[in-house]
Amino acid sequence: MDFLLLTGSPLFRGIKPENIGSVFESIPYRTRKYPSGLTIVQSGEQVTSLIIVLNGSVKGVMEDFSGRVIKIEDIHAPGALAAAFIFGNMNKYPVSVIAVSDAELLFIDRTDFLKILMKNDILLINFLNMISNRSQFLSEKIKFLNFKTIKSKLANLILQKAEKGGSMANLGMTQNDLADFFGVTRPSIARAISELEKDGFLEAKGRNIRIIDREGLEELITD
Repeated sequence: MDFLLLTGSPLFRGIKPENIGSVFESIPYRTRKYPSGLTIVQSGEQVTSLIIVLNGSVKGVMEDFSGRVIKIEDIHAPGALAAAFIFGNMNKYPVSVIAVSDAELLFIDRTDFLKILMKNDILLINFLNMISNRSQFLSEKIKFLNFKTIKSKLANLILQKAEKGGSMANLGMTQNDLADFFGVTRPSIARAISELEKDGFLEAKGRNIRIIDREGLEELITD
């Protein structure tokens, strides 16, 4: 395996590229390739290994009671899958994971991963930061999903992307990406943005948003 693929991983932050290989000298590991579109794990499966994306990208999706599929997030190389769920009493995948492109994944069994955490303080601190960040992300995602309308979801996202008190926001996503993120159709996104513009809340040019009525957007969130 080319250990240089892991240099950008948050887990190996602070470890010199030439030293990453030595981390794996005392433990077994394996890699596996998945074609685009293949389901890698199903929601509810037991988390038995730390999995890191070496090449390509995958996405986490969740299905609600109506059968609607909601994309939770994209995970690009060299991100990790369900790192916050590898330990604990409820260590099951909270979402299904699907290959977005052809992907190669690294697997380290939980007991072996624990061994290298106990031997390397940098890895341990990085891992704790990873799971803390993930917990915060999931908390924000749950709060976001509670918004009832597409316009309130958009208002929340725009205000999050705008600098504090600023009038400009870059969503960082296309309308197709937003549709996947919200679990709705692309025309629904386009219609909601058009209505927000018509109502005088904002002006949209592609991914860039100019906020015209910040108070109005804030009211959409609280309604």
